[in-house]
Amino acid sequence: MNEPKIAGKGPVVRDLEPGTYYWCRCGRSAEQPFCDGSHEGTGLAPEEFTVESRLRAALCRCKRTKTPPFCDGSHKSLV
Repeated sequence: MNEPKIAGKGPVVRDLEPGTYYWCRCGRSAEQPFCDGSHEGTGLAPEEFTVESRLRAALCRCKRTKTPPFCDGSHKSLV
């Protein structure tokens, strides 16, 4: 498995409607924090997650979170 690219050193906050989403795990997507298919060939598939009701969420962009797709503050330890 390849190391994911750091897409940002802080989360992005989004208002999410109910539905299924695909969070970018590779860090290469131009549609951060969501997948646009740029992971092809990286060995890193997107993380599928479902939102049951409207939700304001801080979504990880550093790709080091222990609670994907949500930010857990791991970006604070990046150099």
